[in-house]
Amino acid sequence: MIEHGVTQENRRLPLTVIGGFLGAGKTTLLNRWLREAQGLRIAALVNDFGALNIDAELVAAAHGETLALTNGCVCCQIGDDLGRALVQVIESATPFDAVVIEASGVSDPWRIAQIGMAAPELSLEGVIVLVDAAAVAQQSRDVLLADTLARQLKSADLVVLNKADLADATALAQANAWAEATAPGTPRIEATESAVPLALLSGLPLPAAGRGPCASGCEHDHGHHHAPDHGAMFQTWSAQPAAAIPADLLRAWLRDVPPGVLRLKGLLRTGLGAGGEEWSEIQFAGRHGSLRKASPPRDARAGVVAIGLRHRLPTQALEHFFAR
Repeated sequence: MIEHGVTQENRRLPLTVIGGFLGAGKTTLLNRWLREAQGLRIAALVNDFGALNIDAELVAAAHGETLALTNGCVCCQIGDDLGRALVQVIESATPFDAVVIEASGVSDPWRIAQIGMAAPELSLEGVIVLVDAAAVAQQSRDVLLADTLARQLKSADLVVLNKADLADATALAQANAWAEATAPGTPRIEATESAVPLALLSGLPLPAAGRGPCASGCEHDHGHHHAPDHGAMFQTWSAQPAAAIPADLLRAWLRDVPPGVLRLKGLLRTGLGAGGEEWSEIQFAGRHGSLRKASPPRDARAGVVAIGLRHRLPTQALEHFFAR
């Protein structure tokens, strides 16, 4: 079986961890992604089904600590054994496209990510940490909370300053300043009601340029053409490189990705080998990137797609490197 250009036998299941303090909007984000799965099978590991508040028509069946959803997604209650829950997902008779773990509000998401990294069947693709933009300035001054908040933020590949609509200009500026001081250089976005596109969930296919809006409001940019929806918060860029890009050059680029790229995924020619053309899948999320050997796509066409905040996506730099 070929899936996104990678054989099912050597494909590792992408793992994303959602972290953040109590009330930051983690469950809202997970619930949003489950509703917007659009045919993708997501396995969500959560602490409490009740907090998810999933519409009854989405729930196909309940079996003890597992909820099967009508869109093919599954929610598993972690209980006291995260490892056991992960094994259930990995050994599922029907493979999943991604697994998402919602960390508890007082836990360190990086410790949870390390548990996932211990399984060779999984690939840690990113840690997303949500922050209550309206409350974090006050919370971070509380000596009982400051260490927990800082540890959570320092583990993030992407920081989401959520509830931005509830924060006045001063609070929002303070939240940004605290986030930058605590985790300098970590990509950061502002959001309302956890409106973060499903496309930012690492390991899943990004929307193809020119095919309409993606979940949660992305606009598409192909060849510097901007979609008319100027109110969209996110935009994507794509290219189909005709020439091979050496793997060493791609790895060097991944070590110094231009600021403004939140997610990037592609299937690219990387050279010639004894068996013919060599292909690799490139992934980047937040602060981490990877390059893995892959099978060629059915149409033998290379492609790469990036997503970022509108007007902050470095389209010229991407064009210079990938679309020469």
